[in-house]
Amino acid sequence: MATLAVEVRGVQVLYGQRLALDVPELAVRQGETLGVIGPNGCGKSTLLRVLALLQRPQAGEVYFAGERLDLGRGLLHQRRRLAIVFQEALLLDTSVYDNVVMGLRFRGADEAEARKRANFWLARLGVGGLERRRAKTLSGGEAQRVSLARSLVLQPELLLLDEPFSALDAPSRAALIDDLGPILREAAVTTVLVTHDRGEAIALSERLAVLIDGTVRQLGTPEEVFSAPASEEVATFVGVETIIPGRVATQVAGLATIETRAGRLETICDWPEHQSVLVLVRPEDVTLAPLNGPRKQTSARNVLQGTVSRVVSYGPLARVVVDCGIPIVALITHQSRLELGFAPGLAVTASFKATAVHVIKRE
Repeated sequence: MATLAVEVRGVQVLYGQRLALDVPELAVRQGETLGVIGPNGCGKSTLLRVLALLQRPQAGEVYFAGERLDLGRGLLHQRRRLAIVFQEALLLDTSVYDNVVMGLRFRGADEAEARKRANFWLARLGVGGLERRRAKTLSGGEAQRVSLARSLVLQPELLLLDEPFSALDAPSRAALIDDLGPILREAAVTTVLVTHDRGEAIALSERLAVLIDGTVRQLGTPEEVFSAPASEEVATFVGVETIIPGRVATQVAGLATIETRAGRLETICDWPEHQSVLVLVRPEDVTLAPLNGPRKQTSARNVLQGTVSRVVSYGPLARVVVDCGIPIVALITHQSRLELGFAPGLAVTASFKATAVHVIKRE
């Protein structure tokens, strides 16, 4: 059984009469990175402040390494067991080196040891040549790397990351995420990453907690959460755009046919006959082809005919909405869009495999 680094039990936070956070139980395993994702205003930052011992909940308990904390007093020693990185780097107007060793000096660390650790983390984060630079002269990406070095040099039992990439430009953000993933894994530092960005969460997290309206709606690996969302709300947040209401018509050894407004669909699920369900299909699992174009062999059991109603470009990809009696959303490459002439009004087929479908109970 995995060792637990931090736990919250029965935590509730109220803002006035509104219940902003309600987490009966959530545990972070020793050495793992847990991503907390959800839409804006769902309670992510409130949960982070509770974990950082910066906000006292109206109810509940916080445990570090099995030790229940007294949230009412004497938390300075406990706060020194963790480090936090915010959206903005929040560096002092001193040198990079002085910023990184600041926490160590507060703790009375030997200067030689402080320098050794600071140099290690600055080099590890790719800013090893900037020790003498004034912090205010750094770019956004450099400043956030220094902020991470300032936290990791403390060897925290728990590292908290509060939307740490949101203020960066796209290239700096991508480069820092690429570098940070191996660092967290190699250092085996227990980390909680709060973000609304699905890509960041997938890139860095071993498990995900999906927070919606202050409650954890699903907890699992990124693959589990994104391929098998537990509810319609979770599915919508993690990028499932095709959500089809239906009813199970037949069920034979896990292969079901589901009656929908678009016709019968074949899926892999165990729901019994007559059960009302929602059929969830991710846009990257939908294949489009012009109805009157060359026919290609396909193993997809579900092939629907429809008309393109909308096409929106997203860099190298295009989001295509097809009216098949119900909207079906697909992602295609920009090159495919040009070569095959996808545009509003084009008659197409939309196909997807039975194994690409996730089915949940309709509430």
